[in-house]
Amino acid sequence: MDKRIKRKTAPHNKLSTEEEREILQIVNEPQYADATPAKIVPMLADRGTYVASESTMYRLLRRENQLKHRSAASPRAVERPKPVVATQPNQVFSWDITYLMSSIKGKYFYLYLFMDIYSRKIVGYQVYEKECSEYASDILEDVCRKEKIKKDKVILHSDNGSPMKGAMMLSTLQRLGVVLSFSRPGISNDNPYSESLFRTLKYHPIYPFKPFESVLEAREWVANFVSWYNNQHLHSGIKFVTPNQRHLGKDGKILQKRMQVYEEAKKRNPHRWSRGIRNWKKDCEVHLNPEKGKSSCLEFRAAV
Repeated sequence: MDKRIKRKTAPHNKLSTEEEREILQIVNEPQYADATPAKIVPMLADRGTYVASESTMYRLLRRENQLKHRSAASPRAVERPKPVVATQPNQVFSWDITYLMSSIKGKYFYLYLFMDIYSRKIVGYQVYEKECSEYASDILEDVCRKEKIKKDKVILHSDNGSPMKGAMMLSTLQRLGVVLSFSRPGISNDNPYSESLFRTLKYHPIYPFKPFESVLEAREWVANFVSWYNNQHLHSGIKFVTPNQRHLGKDGKILQKRMQVYEEAKKRNPHRWSRGIRNWKKDCEVHLNPEKGKSSCLEFRAAV
C-alpha cells in the first residue's frame, strides 16, 4: 500500500472568496444577467474593467448552478421527430447528401442518396457539383415514378439542410403527396439509416484512395457501389439478405430455408446446441426515432 501523504495544494493564483463573490455579483447584475461570460468579458473590457477570464466565469457559474439558461426568455424547445414505423417497402424513405472529394482542393462533389428504411434499398441517387433543392426534387420525382408511389402513401425523412427545405423541394413534395419528417437541427442520430449507409459507402474496401477527377468518374463509381449494395450486400440490419431481396419480398423464403437448415443441423447433433437455434425470424417492423421504452404503438405510422 502506498503510504505517502496525499498533499492538496492550491494554485498560487487562486481567487479569494471575496474575488469570487465580486465576480458572481457582477455577472448577476441586471445588465449582465441575460449574457454569457463570452459576452460579459468584452462588455466589461469596453468599460475599462477586467475581473476574470471567460473560463473562470464559466467555472464559477457552473459551480453555482447558474449556467444552464441565463436569459429571461424561455429556452428554445426543439421537439423530437415524431416516431415512424414501416411495415413494408415504399412506406418510409430517408435521404441525405454527403461530400465526395475531388482532385481540386476545396472543391467537392455532392452525392444525393434516397433509401427505403424497411428494405435498406437505395431507391434513388445522383452525384452533382453543388447542393440544390432542384436536383433533389428531380431525383424524388424519379423515385416516385419508378416505385409507383401514390399520394399520401410515403413519408420522407431528412435533416434540416437548405436543399431539404428549399422552395422547389417543398413544392415537389406537396405535389407528389409525400409526407415530411425532419431531424432536429444538428442531431445526426435522428437520421440513422442514411448516416449508416454513408459510413458503409466510405469505408467499403473499393472506395477509392484518390479523389475523383471528375463528376462523371464519381457517378460511375457510385453506380457500381449502388449495384453491389442493392444486389450483393448481405445487410446485417435485415438478417443478412440483400436490400433488393427484402424490397421484393423474397427474404421470407430465404430466412425460412435458413431456419430449416439450422433445425436439421440441431437434430443431427443435438449435443452441440446448448440453446435454441439462431433467430432467423423476419423482422416485420422497422422503427425510425422510436420513443424510449416504446417499441410499438407509435404516434405516426406510415400509411398503407
